[in-house]
Amino acid sequence: MKCVLFFVVLLAVAFAIPSDEVLKVQFNEFIQKYNKNYAVEEINIRFNNFKSSVARTESLGGTSAQFGITKFSDMSVDEFRSTILMTQVPTKKSTAPVVGVAAPDPHAPATFDWREHNAVTPVKDQGQCGSCWAFSATEAIESAWILKGHATPSTVDLAPQQIVDCDSIDGVEGCNGGETESAYDYIIQAGGQEPEKDYPYTGVNGKCKFIAADVDAKISTYTSISKDETTLPTNLATIGPLSICLDAAHWQDYQSGVLTALECCPLLGKCSMDHCVQLVGYNSTAATPYWIVRNSWNTDWGVNGYIWLEMNKNTCGLANDVTWPTSS
Repeated sequence: MKCVLFFVVLLAVAFAIPSDEVLKVQFNEFIQKYNKNYAVEEINIRFNNFKSSVARTESLGGTSAQFGITKFSDMSVDEFRSTILMTQVPTKKSTAPVVGVAAPDPHAPATFDWREHNAVTPVKDQGQCGSCWAFSATEAIESAWILKGHATPSTVDLAPQQIVDCDSIDGVEGCNGGETESAYDYIIQAGGQEPEKDYPYTGVNGKCKFIAADVDAKISTYTSISKDETTLPTNLATIGPLSICLDAAHWQDYQSGVLTALECCPLLGKCSMDHCVQLVGYNSTAATPYWIVRNSWNTDWGVNGYIWLEMNKNTCGLANDVTWPTSS
């Protein structure tokens, strides 16, 4: 009887882990779906990374989040973190005013989404460059510009490349990493931000080519919110979409659903700030209440470019660095 049980267990394991033949079929489908182009000498490396990704996702899930093959499944964990996330995060923070709501507003809506209020521009794509901080700041400036009545989501498209190339405040390093506070400081000093069409994104560090006459949007100041997730729904619904910086090291395999605090930072309280995004809404009535977070990895990742993060647990450290700019 024990031998039979052992055989059944082995059979179950065999079915859980696809064979190389099956994986090669999946890998070819992956290449076509995401339009991947590899040099001959790197194909085996990419396939082995893909196999590791599939094996890794077999151990994930079982909660409200779904994990599986994503556009990053051909990357090793180290490659993902070194090319998509920030590798150098400045430690010097600008001295922006810090505000907070005295207590959670009992009248704050149970659900809220700034996309439904036409204050969020389309999802962007930072590519293989750790420029998320420039994208997060740009998205926040776009939303602030919209809420001031200067534009709509379809008429404003600002240039994160300007920030990548031109901001050198506080030791930021373009594609290697930076901070949204520095980006705001730079845009204020420069007198504004150019549109994407005049300063197109390249995804690499370049020489600053800013032209003041092409400025399309301006900000006058920016503010930080105290590190208090309980007041965040009120602040979000009252102020507008917010820039947040957090830990995205475990987002490589995310497909959909609510990512929990434990899944994001397995060592709770040990989150590293390696990515910046935009907080646009929340749903406190869901089975697992969640924040709605806009990413900058295009719409072919996550929930059409978004990720849902568990509420009330400071998931991924989302409340640790929250800012918003004030438009002129």
